[in-house]
Amino acid sequence: MNMKEPKQRKPWNRETVEMLRRLFQEHGRKHIRSYLLAMALLGVGAAATAYSAYMLKPVLNGIIDGDKFRDLRSMAWLVFGLFVLRGVVTFLATITLARGGNAIIANAQRRLFDHLLQQDMRFFHDRHSSDFITRLVYAPNGIRDTMQAMVTTAGRDILTVVGLIIVMFLQEPVLALIAIATMPVAALLLTQTVGRIRKFVIRGYAGATQIMQTMQETVQGARIVKSFNLEDEMRGRMKRAVREVERSSNRVSTGLAMSGPIADALAGLAIGAVIFYGSWRITLYNADPGSFFSFVAALLMAYEPAKRLARLRLQLQNGVSSASMMYEVLDHPAAETQAPGLPALEIRQGRINFTGLRFRYRDDEPVLDGLDLLAEPNMTTALVGPSGGGKSTVLALLQRFYNPEAGTIEIDGQDVSKVDLASLRSKIAFVSQDVYLFRGTIRDNIALGRPGASDEDIFEAARKAHAHQFITEFSTGYDTSVGEQGAQLSGGQKQRIAIARAILKNAPIILLDEPTAALDSESEREVQKALDDLRQGRTTLVVAHRLQTIINADCIFVIEKGRAVEFGAHDDLIRRGGTYSNFFASQFGEGAESLKAPDAPKSP
Repeated sequence: MNMKEPKQRKPWNRETVEMLRRLFQEHGRKHIRSYLLAMALLGVGAAATAYSAYMLKPVLNGIIDGDKFRDLRSMAWLVFGLFVLRGVVTFLATITLARGGNAIIANAQRRLFDHLLQQDMRFFHDRHSSDFITRLVYAPNGIRDTMQAMVTTAGRDILTVVGLIIVMFLQEPVLALIAIATMPVAALLLTQTVGRIRKFVIRGYAGATQIMQTMQETVQGARIVKSFNLEDEMRGRMKRAVREVERSSNRVSTGLAMSGPIADALAGLAIGAVIFYGSWRITLYNADPGSFFSFVAALLMAYEPAKRLARLRLQLQNGVSSASMMYEVLDHPAAETQAPGLPALEIRQGRINFTGLRFRYRDDEPVLDGLDLLAEPNMTTALVGPSGGGKSTVLALLQRFYNPEAGTIEIDGQDVSKVDLASLRSKIAFVSQDVYLFRGTIRDNIALGRPGASDEDIFEAARKAHAHQFITEFSTGYDTSVGEQGAQLSGGQKQRIAIARAILKNAPIILLDEPTAALDSESEREVQKALDDLRQGRTTLVVAHRLQTIINADCIFVIEKGRAVEFGAHDDLIRRGGTYSNFFASQFGEGAESLKAPDAPKSP
């Protein structure tokens, strides 16, 4: 779904028409009353414009004929009233369109974000977050602009041009034919011009995504950028992205600017021919000067709306291009949708049984290959083995971040694929080595474990996580801001806040994915104490590379190449002298089984 430069297409093809139809059905129909009102108001403005041009004939003739001065005063007030009316209805139409357009943007953004939340983790693997941000921010604007362009075109520009053309034919039919003869030529040239710049609009969107991506990575990876002296590299990336946006914008601006001279030249040709022919008729044949003056005024007034009509294709193409960015996401099937009426998961004991699991992230790289595994209630089950063996994938499949290709996962005999997804995840608390803290305070982040929890519940969870002491040492305590992704806290502090969040959730199943892997010895001891409290009375699955953290587990499964090749308690596995024993010896050397404290309690 990466944004790619599209093939050059005809301005009006089937895809464009289909997208316009879809935009009207999904967005325009909801605001049809507002759009009809805006069109009616703009129609009144268009009529006022046309009638004001028509009124110039008696005005000019009245100026020439001094006996009609009294009539001119009433005409002056009438013209003044027409322009005031046009200003008022234009203002009301603008407000109406703005409110409808803002509602469309808000609805589209909510819809897009909600659809993203229904995707599984596989959907996000090969996409950068800045791509979604660009689509969320910019694409809905295109939908609004497309709908407004169609309304203003129908309600203002078309009616204005039609009304002024009627005035021109009423005043000077021959001159009207001369003037209108240039319109098809102007429309053709403008269409060809704007059709060529469509691809640069898409390039501009892609460049904006690159700018956002580079800025995001520079800020979030500031320590790595500075540690590895990557300032020049990031500066170069930003420079290239900015240059691409600049070049694309310049090409778009050039294309739009070229439409001006073309339209002006043809309009000048038409007006010049009209003036020459009209003055010739007035001079030689005593034609009505008022009719001629009214005609010229109508012609000049029609110039701008006619030019906007010629540019309509560009506006619609830009809007369609933006909308297609959003629909690329919306049209991707939501992986986490489920049939209505699924039963809620009921935890009776908490026994988890994995049978024959098969899974792969990429077609040619199997991760799990017939895995069988059992996690008993109120016990700690550890998963160890080499990197890439599928340990973390087991935890992801249990939470249904992905769906397995084959096999089943059952909790107390209930197939997790056949229960309500929200109820499944409500029974699981997850702590990872990559702690993610959200924008806000420490209190806010802990409270996410159970929204609506009281302060006392939050404080108690922090105490059990051995976090209360360091939190209260901050000058603002629980109201301390954590910074972007917890940048204001140390690794151990972030980990204990994450554990407090899990404790507050009070779920019967605990998943721990190397929660102490990135900590120093002192932080690890504090976090391990918190984990010991967290595991009490719960079914716990823990993934670990550092084996000293799981030697007291009730059961250890050795996962290799997607299969459980050994399982048992630490002492039993060491005595067998198999894969686990070799793996343990590679970390601590022969005889390292003495690391296990003889009086260390097991999980209840």
